[in-house]
Amino acid sequence: MEGVLLVDATTVRAWIEQAGHDVRENKDHLTHLDSAIGDADHGVNMVRGFDAVLVALDEKSPATPGEVLTTVGGTLISKVGGAAGPLYGTAFRRAGKAMGTEPDVSAELLGTALQAALDGVTGLGAAAEGDKTMIDALAPAVRAYQQALAAGAPLGTPLPAAANAPAAGAEATIPMQALKGRASYLGPRSVGHQDPGATSTALLLAALASAVGGSPE
Repeated sequence: MEGVLLVDATTVRAWIEQAGHDVRENKDHLTHLDSAIGDADHGVNMVRGFDAVLVALDEKSPATPGEVLTTVGGTLISKVGGAAGPLYGTAFRRAGKAMGTEPDVSAELLGTALQAALDGVTGLGAAAEGDKTMIDALAPAVRAYQQALAAGAPLGTPLPAAANAPAAGAEATIPMQALKGRASYLGPRSVGHQDPGATSTALLLAALASAVGGSPE
C-alpha cells in the first residue's frame, strides 16, 4: 500500500550485504581515521566482523528481519575486538529484538528499532552527542528519521533523511575533542580528526537507505 514501508528479511539481508561491501571498500579510510586517534584497527575489525556476519547468515538463514539483526549483533560481539564489537553488536541486537518476530517491518517499527539501537549504544558506552563517538552519527539519524516519519513523509523518504544526517554528524566530529573511548586519552590532540566510529555508522545507515530503495540526497 502506498505510504506504508514494509521491510522483510530479504531486504534486511540485502542491507547487511551492502554494509559489508561498503565497509570493505572503506577499510583503508576507516583505518586511516583510526590511526590518528585510536588503535588503527577500526577498518580491519569492521571488515572481519562483517565477513563473519555474512558467513553466519548463510549458515543460519534467519527468517525474519529481527532474526537477521540479532544474528548480526551476536556475531559482531563475538568476532570483533575492542569496543567496536560490543557497541555495534548491541546496536544490531537491540534493533532486532525491537522488531520482534514480525515477518514484515513497517516504517514505524523500523523507527522503533533504530531508537532501540541508539538506546543500547548510549547505555553501553555512556556517551552522548558531542563526545566524538558513533553517537554523533547515530543520534542525528534516528532524529531525522522520526521527524520525517512524523511529518508524513511519503514512502521511502525517511531513510534518505536518516542517511544524510549521520554523514553530516560524522563530519561534525572533526572539531570536537573526544570525551569517550580511546581517543579521549589524547585530550586536545583529538581535535581536528574525524571519528572513525561515526564514519562507519554513517556508512551502515547509507547502506540501509540504499537497500530499502532510497539513497542519501
